[in-house]
Amino acid sequence: MTRTDEVNTMTSGELAHLGEGSVAYLRKVSSDDLRGRFPGLEEIAPGMELWALFAANGQPILLSDARDRALAGALENDLTTVAIH
Repeated sequence: MTRTDEVNTMTSGELAHLGEGSVAYLRKVSSDDLRGRFPGLEEIAPGMELWALFAANGQPILLSDARDRALAGALENDLTTVAIH
């Protein structure tokens, strides 16, 4: 193997912490799917479309009815956002 053929590898622990504290993902969610993702969430009307912001490790950060407000929350916390479809 030559120097240009070397492969950089990450441990599973390093991969689990990738983007921690700097990256968050934005995802459109249905209120029906929120029970397991946002512990302690009060009752929400079924069938609503909302925007959720999650930390890189999947920890929920915020929930909003407007995409721009969710993005603003990421910016306030100095997080780079990526969209999940």
